[in-house]
Amino acid sequence: MVQAEPHSELKDKVVVVTGAARGMGRAYVEGFLASGARISASDKSWSGAEDFQKEIQAQGSLALEMDVTNQAQIDAAFKATMDAFGTVDVILNNAALLNMFLYPPSGRVTTLETTDDDWDKSLDVNVRGPLRVIRTFIGPMIEKKSGSIISVVSSGLLMFSRGGGYTAMRPQSKEMPYMATKAALANVSYYLADEIKEHNVAVNIIFPGHTRASWYDNTVRSRVAVGMNPGIRPVSVKHIVPIALFLASQDANGVTGKMFDTMEWNKEHGLGGYDEWQDPELPEDLNQAFLDAGVPPAKRPESAAR
Repeated sequence: MVQAEPHSELKDKVVVVTGAARGMGRAYVEGFLASGARISASDKSWSGAEDFQKEIQAQGSLALEMDVTNQAQIDAAFKATMDAFGTVDVILNNAALLNMFLYPPSGRVTTLETTDDDWDKSLDVNVRGPLRVIRTFIGPMIEKKSGSIISVVSSGLLMFSRGGGYTAMRPQSKEMPYMATKAALANVSYYLADEIKEHNVAVNIIFPGHTRASWYDNTVRSRVAVGMNPGIRPVSVKHIVPIALFLASQDANGVTGKMFDTMEWNKEHGLGGYDEWQDPELPEDLNQAFLDAGVPPAKRPESAAR
């Protein structure tokens, strides 16, 4: 499998990562640690990830409990970060509330079936949460006129011009309110990038490919159990690390105000595409579910060994 090369320019930089205990969040943290950065990793809960929490702490970084809907906890995490490291260089907004946690097991309901409470919960985590974190942690970056903010969204927010009108990428997938909140986060990020470029702080947006995140295995099992198709094979969480390291090294004099398709960026930078990043280590029951659905086995090209 392709591996992200460490970025020496990130050595000793202070990187704040939310939703850091599992899945993609863990992959980000591991990538930054390999580059020598100092991490303020936070998650609502480290239950089941205690070993990783201890591993982070053993390397001189922080592994904090922080709910992005709780300003008091965010303030406490900021204080702990400043007490430990004295500054902040990068904010990576990864924490999110996915639809499968609102509507288990499939995560799929129609827009008319959503409730005000569903929207309030999703907005609070996926839009107001990142904004709270940015407002709280950005001060040191503005003071020294250097820094980078990265927010994670989803490709489902994309729209395409069709003869003067615009159509959505996958409106049939029943992803409200999650997709609307991710679209809002992307829009906020575009505006913020322009507003703080005078302070030399970059703001960029990334969306992953179809990823085997921390929730993936059990969610697919639940869908298969009720007769749903497992979909396409997922890629490894590590595919999002190279672009995160690159964007973390930017400021507003470099790349800012842009949204990136992670898989396309990887291909453009010689890091391989979907075949190279497919996760070949699915549990046997999930691998069989894909085979039963007519999905070919994961490919293992020679480049995947890099």
